[in-house]
Amino acid sequence: MGDPSLPWLHAVEWQWCFVIQRVTTPVTEVGMPRRPLTPRPTAHGLIEPVHPAVFDYLATLHRRHDEPVLLEMEREAETRGFPIVGRVVGAFLEVMALAVGARRVFELGSGYGYSAYWFSRAVGAGGTVICTDGKAEHARQARAYLERVGRWERIDFHVGWAQDVFRAVDGPFDVIYNDVDKGDYPEVWRLARERVCPGGLYIADNTLWYGRVVQDKVVDDVEPGWTEAIREHNRAIADDPDYDCFLNPIRDGVIVARRKV
Repeated sequence: MGDPSLPWLHAVEWQWCFVIQRVTTPVTEVGMPRRPLTPRPTAHGLIEPVHPAVFDYLATLHRRHDEPVLLEMEREAETRGFPIVGRVVGAFLEVMALAVGARRVFELGSGYGYSAYWFSRAVGAGGTVICTDGKAEHARQARAYLERVGRWERIDFHVGWAQDVFRAVDGPFDVIYNDVDKGDYPEVWRLARERVCPGGLYIADNTLWYGRVVQDKVVDDVEPGWTEAIREHNRAIADDPDYDCFLNPIRDGVIVARRKV
């Protein structure tokens, strides 16, 4: 998910939006103001890891995925200011899951099912995406969206604390996806590293934290200690001899770690 302190970043991960009218009314594209060609300055020097013009180009490569439910989920994120990974990262997650032939995915932090939309495409019929969120309303929303695309039967949605659910569900998993509160990232990595299948993936969002990870002195952390927790998490993965990893700088940084066979 995104950074709640940056509404101009986390709510819009693509440069056009769509108004969805129900039943037989066609989908209408509505132009949105484009971002400037350089990242907007902030009081404390936060940055977008990928140049906005490049990110805009990446978004154009995934317009073939346009369909009413996905567009509605993205519109809801913009309207509510709800942090989702967005179209580019969503497509990346799907490709990563497809690359390892994932059939069983565990998400720590699912919101109303946006990332599960992409993972549920990847696991195929008979595959399972185990979702977690603290709000029952998000589970209801996820069901409403994913039933409409015929993939709710692939979802096992648990309402509760993600780490507690993770401890209670038997592994291993082909993909473990981490998008919980950032202060919990080191704990989640410690919980997850032994439960990824050999050859499987651990993936975490927001691992560049809009440049905070490179600041000498972090002066605007969303919550105290979150930036240091992300740094600890990233370093632990990079130094783990049982994993190969790469931190992809798209959006806010997505780290992918493959457990060695």
